[in-house]
Amino acid sequence: MFNPPNSQNSGSYVDLLKRITQRVQQEKVDDQILAIMQQIFENELDKENLVLSRPERVRLFRQVTKAVLTDMLGKLNDIK
Repeated sequence: MFNPPNSQNSGSYVDLLKRITQRVQQEKVDDQILAIMQQIFENELDKENLVLSRPERVRLFRQVTKAVLTDMLGKLNDIK
């Protein structure tokens, strides 16, 4: 039923990949992830009573997000 990428009928695998990717993009999962990250980030700054300039806030958010997503990519690479 499921065709691995190197099978004779790889078109169905590629089609499935495209359909699922499009569906995930339609659901704007990336925006949802960023919104969750932003909410947690803001809550943590509030809990810490930290006041940062706008550039500091943006830089810190980018660094935190990059660290989390890099960790997620590492976990994806570990899935067998």
